Amino acid sequence: MSNKKNLGHNSKKDFLSNPVEHIDITSFDSRKIISSMKKMSFVSRETANAADIINEMINDKNCTIFLTLAGSTSAAGCMHIYRDMVKYNMVDAIVATGASIIDMDFFEALGFKHYQGSQFQDDTELRKNYIDRIYDTYIDEDELQMCDKIICEIADSLEPKSYTSREFIKEIGKYLKKNAKKKNSLIETAYDSDVPIFCPAFTDSSAGFGLVMHQEKNPKKHITIDSVREFRELTEIKIKSKGSGLIMIGGGVPKNFIQDTVICAELLGKEVDMHKYAVQITVADSRDGACSSSTLKEASSWGKVDTTKEQMVFAEATTVLPLIASNAYHTGNWKNRNSKKFSKIFE
Repeated sequence: MSNKKNLGHNSKKDFLSNPVEHIDITSFDSRKIISSMKKMSFVSRETANAADIINEMINDKNCTIFLTLAGSTSAAGCMHIYRDMVKYNMVDAIVATGASIIDMDFFEALGFKHYQGSQFQDDTELRKNYIDRIYDTYIDEDELQMCDKIICEIADSLEPKSYTSREFIKEIGKYLKKNAKKKNSLIETAYDSDVPIFCPAFTDSSAGFGLVMHQEKNPKKHITIDSVREFRELTEIKIKSKGSGLIMIGGGVPKNFIQDTVICAELLGKEVDMHKYAVQITVADSRDGACSSSTLKEASSWGKVDTTKEQMVFAEATTVLPLIASNAYHTGNWKNRNSKKFSKIFE
């Protein structure tokens, strides 16, 4: 196979020679492609329908838009899409895996990069070179461990008490304002825009390694992450929202966490509507009862998502998300939205 040529006996420098470049949704206009896809079938029509629903939620001035991120699309070239969705006021709050925010976005803000590689590479050779692989993308493990150590340093500098992941990520935003090697990361842009970022499984990432190191150094006085209080904080945003919409990349904990705010609000005696709009892009299967935390129609049976404006897009996100996001940017509904600045409600 041609893909297997020259995959042996490389130096670390050979492996890490071709950086991933993040796509710029402002540089091309996908509206004609999306419009053509509406007249097609299969995933093309689902993609076009998802684009329409996202435009509707951006145009709905009463709608709070939650972006959820799971998987490795940030490392694969979509990082600037998420940043620009915040920058151009298409997103009011983010719920993500720790890896998306720390191992990928914070990592690159420190000046490190992800690199194009090969899924056919001998992983034993990669390990010898201290290189981590995400499918066909490489990361320098030495640099990732530097990321862990800087998380530890940030934690060391804070008052020892409990923080939600949102509070700790806000502190990372403050750190990046002064120390970022790559400006305008997702964390820094969200910090500037008062868009809160929640990572309900925060320790499942470089943040976890860094915080363990911090607690090991400071056994009596250290910070800790309060995931219960952050669930309450996220629910507070849902309670304060007249309506809400979900843009979900992958599924897992972030997807379930944001959907559960509806139930949590009800248990607190607050009347809230189900999420009115919902789009999920995933390759997960539904036959084992999972589908990255259930299909959207299934979520409706739990009272989490309304079924009138929902669309599952069964596609690998890096292939369709650039089209959907470019369509939203060039349609321009975001120009008429008021920024909700939800970070301010916790001050």
